[in-house]
Order: sequence, then structure tokens, then C-alpha cells
Amino acid sequence: MNISMKSAQQWAGANAAAAQGLSAPLLVVAILALMVLPIPPWMLDTFFTINIAVALMVMMVAAYMLKPLDFAAFPSVLLLTTLMRLSLNVASTRVVLLEGHTGPGAAGAVIEAFGHFLIGGNFAVGLIVFAILVVINFIVITKGAERIAEVSARFTLDAMPGKQMAVDADLNAGLIDEAEAKRRRAEVGEEANFFGSMDGASKFVRGDAVAGILILLINIVGGFAIGMLQHGLSAGKAADTYILMAVGDALVAQIPGLLISVAAAMVISRVG
Repeated sequence: MNISMKSAQQWAGANAAAAQGLSAPLLVVAILALMVLPIPPWMLDTFFTINIAVALMVMMVAAYMLKPLDFAAFPSVLLLTTLMRLSLNVASTRVVLLEGHTGPGAAGAVIEAFGHFLIGGNFAVGLIVFAILVVINFIVITKGAERIAEVSARFTLDAMPGKQMAVDADLNAGLIDEAEAKRRRAEVGEEANFFGSMDGASKFVRGDAVAGILILLINIVGGFAIGMLQHGLSAGKAADTYILMAVGDALVAQIPGLLISVAAAMVISRVG
């Protein structure tokens, strides 16, 4: 037993680099698989909970970091969280449209809780709350973060030659050694790359907000039509069933999106 465990540890240590290199592509494939594979409601609840927890963690890390480069992987994190939210939206839409006629709990406990607890089971109130969250996210936070990202990227690139010359001047004056000069040059380059990446990554946040609105409209129209035409529900019953679940689904995705937007705004606006 000890020999087999030791050999397994040796194999894991020898292949640690390969496993680390495969982890990111496998994660992306797993997230995209949510769009095409049928997901049961209990698994949707698990992924929605993970999505909200990840959004909270990202916002807390962004709040406590000292300078933007402390979270240099943030553009990639932004892409992965956006993909995860959109994949969950597609998966939950499939469940809502296929099983929504069976009752409000067909799409899982999380969507049902958002539909009944947060908005009191009233889809009109849910639509108003969702509209307010979209205004806050899209018009206030995302617009400002996108503008800050554009300006920061441009001015960081413009200031890059001057910073490199300042490092060379300090090196020639003997104020720093060669190792410190290399570190500062690398930091200047990393800062320019970071803000350039954030300029593009901020478009993910804006696109996610627009996609949330479109997905909600598609869910409402599709659910209303399926409920009345395929399952013979009355207009009021179809509205209470499908629209309530569509609004709950939209709120489940919009709240983590709002947290990620706030995190992106804090990272970009951080002066280090």
C-alpha cells in the first residue's frame, strides 16, 4: 500500500506541470459544456451557488488588493466568470422551457427562491427590480469602468517610454542595481499589458449585461408561447409560471454579474 501510494505521489509530482497546463482548457470546456448538455435542477442549484460564491470572492479580492498588478489574472477571471454566467443562463433556459409547466420548482430551488423570496412571487415586481439592477450595472458601473479602462490603457502605453527612461536614469546614477532595474522594467511592461487586457476585458462585462436583457426577453416570450400553445395553459397561469421563473433566472445571473462589474470597476480605478 505504501509502495503504491509512493509511486502515485511520484507520478503526480512528475506530471504536475502537465496537469496544471491542462486545468485551464478543461475548465473552459466544462463551462461551455453547460450550454449543450442537459443539466438536472439539483446540478443547476449547485452551479448557481458556486457562481454567486465565486463572484463574492472576486469582489473581496478586488476590494483588498493594494495595486492593480496584485490581481494580474483578473482579465482571464473576468472572461471565465462571464462564460460561466452565460452557460448557466442557457442551461437554465432549457430547463425552464422544457419543465416549466410542472411548477415553479422545475428549474431548481435557487431560481424558485429568487422568484418567491426576493420578489414575493410577483413577476411584475421582479421585472422592475431586474430593470433597476440593469440600469445600475449597465449604465452606471459598466459605462464608467469601460471609460476608465480605455483611458488607463492609453495613458499607460503613452507613459511607458518615460518610465523606462526613468529606470535607466536611476541605474546610470547608481541609485538602483541591475536586478532592481530589470524588476522595474518588467513591472512597467506588465502594467501596460494589464491595462491593455482590461480595456478589452471590460467589453465582456458590457456584453454580459446586454445578453442578460436579451435572454430575459427570449425566456418570457418563449415560455409564454410554449405554456399556452403546447401545454394549454391560460395566459395568467403561463405568466405566473414561466415569467416568474424567467425573472428568477435573470436575477440569479444579474446579481453575480453586478458583483463582478463592481470588482472590475474597483480593479481598474485602483491607483497604485
